[in-house]
Amino acid sequence: MRLFLFDVDGTLISAGGAGRVALGRALQEVYGTVGAIDRYDFRGKTDPGIVLDLLGAEGWAEADVRARLTACFAAYLRELETLIADGRQVRVMPGVGELVVALGTRADAVVGLLTGNIEPGARLKLRSTGLWPHFRVGAFGSDDHDRRRLPAVARERARALMGQDLPFDRVTIIGDTPLDVDCARGCGAVAVAVATGQYRHGELAACTPDLLFGDFSNVDDVVRALCAS
Repeated sequence: MRLFLFDVDGTLISAGGAGRVALGRALQEVYGTVGAIDRYDFRGKTDPGIVLDLLGAEGWAEADVRARLTACFAAYLRELETLIADGRQVRVMPGVGELVVALGTRADAVVGLLTGNIEPGARLKLRSTGLWPHFRVGAFGSDDHDRRRLPAVARERARALMGQDLPFDRVTIIGDTPLDVDCARGCGAVAVAVATGQYRHGELAACTPDLLFGDFSNVDDVVRALCAS
């Protein structure tokens, strides 16, 4: 049995920058500042981590930031709902729909999410794609602001689902940033990178993932490579 964990933004879909805009509006509403959001690199970060970084750089104490996180993410979800609306601006990356279905129908595979999005944010972004029901487990930014701690969360949820423990070398983490590769390396999982986000193929190759794809359009070849890794 193998556990395949997909990142969301840049890997499964693009939401056209809706997450950044929604978070900026929420930060302004709840904290009265957006910090240096226009210069901040969101790629591979968790939603709580982004808030902590932006406000920490403005001199906010972590305890004060955390005290308003619930209100911040309530505002964020409201704004994200408005921006995404019927999902017309959400674009599914090449081959993703077919790949998720192909892996999900295998008897030797469980498909899940490992994303920096808070769980309801991930659900909103994927709502219009029809992909959400295919993910049987997940670990989210709302579980921990440190991405490196999320694989253990997903693994425990998979154990509860399947009734068996999976060693980390039977876990595959799939993402579009160097931080996704780092997340896999931190726990001993298989690291898979795909150049459908904002990092170029060469930049991802420099991180030496176990597998690297330009995109997932050749689904049969991707499935074979993933299941053999």
